[in-house]
Amino acid sequence: MAAAVLTAPKQVEIQEVALPEPTATQVRIKLEGCGLCASNIPVWEGRDWFTYPISAGNPGHEGWGIIDAVGEEVKELKVGDRVAALSYNSYAAYDVAEATSVVKLPASLAGKPFPGEPLGCAMNIFKRSDIKAGQTVAILGIGFLGALLVQLAKEAGARVIAISQRPFSLDIAQQCGADELIPMNDHYQIIEQVKDLTGGVFCDRAIECTGKEWPLNLAGELCKERGRLIIAGFHQDGMRQVNIQLWNWRGLDVINAHERDPQMYLDGIQEAVEALESGRLKPDLLYTHTFPLENMEEAFQALTNRPDGFMKALVTM
Repeated sequence: MAAAVLTAPKQVEIQEVALPEPTATQVRIKLEGCGLCASNIPVWEGRDWFTYPISAGNPGHEGWGIIDAVGEEVKELKVGDRVAALSYNSYAAYDVAEATSVVKLPASLAGKPFPGEPLGCAMNIFKRSDIKAGQTVAILGIGFLGALLVQLAKEAGARVIAISQRPFSLDIAQQCGADELIPMNDHYQIIEQVKDLTGGVFCDRAIECTGKEWPLNLAGELCKERGRLIIAGFHQDGMRQVNIQLWNWRGLDVINAHERDPQMYLDGIQEAVEALESGRLKPDLLYTHTFPLENMEEAFQALTNRPDGFMKALVTM
């Protein structure tokens, strides 16, 4: 089968590799596509702790497709089922996954892309945020995740303030239902704008989606007393200095909304299936770039450089 192989930092080859065979408890999936995740950037760019070449298809972990082989102990899934999976080598024509790490996709979603892991993340972060009707919610960083959270917060009846750097992302936030749009530029100006919009009270919830230090501290400034600060960004590139004095003085609940239990991921993906079916989630307008597998290098470059209009990229097989 064809698979993308990172042979060195910023170098990817499409190679012919052995077709993976499922174990007794696994299924093999003929992949339709796989989303690109910002967590791929470190391995694409290169870090001291990575060893190259990376295993074929890695770090693709947002795949979906059709089961084409099942292990002898698998009872609940069959050849022909369309699924999303928690698997980790999905920049390839096929991948294998434990049957317990697979979510069936209903006929109502036939033909629609379904990068399960990030959609499930959005549902889990929303649940941890405990957003209710009538609350004011600031969402900092309107990428794919931030835009999905705008949709979910609005559907819950909240007033949403979207804060982001790119004019395009603020346009997307507006399409997703955001009530107020603020460019992420001047720290103190943003605080004053939110203060004015909330009558000096600030926000019940602030969700930080950027993974950067400055917006994390800004998010704390935007929380009201006894508000909730939700860390949704991917903070994996070094230490952070945060304003604990402010967090402590305002009595903030600080939630690290990253899950590590695979079952929680799967629960989130199942909830995402239901949210797409009901219309609570509308990710289609967020899939802005599509690349065939053979253009994997171009896909990684777009993910890293985020050209104007970029929101979420998908690789198709």
